Amino acid sequence: MASISYSTMSYVLLLSLFLSFIMVTFAGNLNNDFEITWGDGRANILNNGELLTLSLDKASGSGFQSKNEYLFGKIDMQLKLVPGNSAGTVTAYYLSSKGSTWDEIDFEFLGNLSGDPYILHTNVFSQGKGNREQQFYLWFDPTANFHNYSITWNPQRIIFSVDGTPIREFKNSESIGVPFPKNQPMRIYSSLWNADDWATRGGLVKTDWTQAPFTASYRNFNAEACIWYSGASSCASDSASSASSSWLSQELDTTGQKMLTWVQKNYMIYNYCTDTKRFPLSFPPECNTS
Repeated sequence: MASISYSTMSYVLLLSLFLSFIMVTFAGNLNNDFEITWGDGRANILNNGELLTLSLDKASGSGFQSKNEYLFGKIDMQLKLVPGNSAGTVTAYYLSSKGSTWDEIDFEFLGNLSGDPYILHTNVFSQGKGNREQQFYLWFDPTANFHNYSITWNPQRIIFSVDGTPIREFKNSESIGVPFPKNQPMRIYSSLWNADDWATRGGLVKTDWTQAPFTASYRNFNAEACIWYSGASSCASDSASSASSSWLSQELDTTGQKMLTWVQKNYMIYNYCTDTKRFPLSFPPECNTS
């Protein structure tokens, strides 16, 4: 990996600390925003709604979903991933609509053997078509402490961020025929499940059930978003120019672009836009803009 300047690293760390403070300020009761959907007691909301945990054992994983649907927003959640030997496990945290032509915006955390890094897998589906994977290592241990994972979704772009640092931008490329998620409201979903047929080294490393139960933790959810209810958006009656909805037109400034470049240069390990084996003739058209 290429070296980075102390000033750049200091900026990233200071921004991460600042964002952590902001998120604590916005923290609410998770009971108000989420419901457990499966797991037969393996998922729990604890500490008067301050903490949500998902667990996985050999019998079952677990999951939850948001009570609200959203059509655009800035969605933040702090996660602490499964520690130790997490090989074979996947912690998925994503936005998704329903139906055969669904839209979806994915964070997936692929577990690994103790001491080996997690892989952060991202994808964007529009009208049922995905295959837009980008994967990253992280520049910290995501099992030691909580870290903030954010999706900013507006009509122009989708920005994936970690502790305030952008790692991926997917731009609206409808002008060149690429569908963009903009018409289907989505819920937030998360699950912890066994995927040892593919998750770690292509399925070569299996889940070690002697380490179960595996547990991932969530806190400090915040959604500055347009809530979709009964066929209408909550933003229709709000001023889109207000400071509270600046995310509706958010784009990466010069600093954000530099941080994105730093992450992609040092920590990206897979990019569908450079995979000549998958795309021997030409890359997908959005690769020229994203």
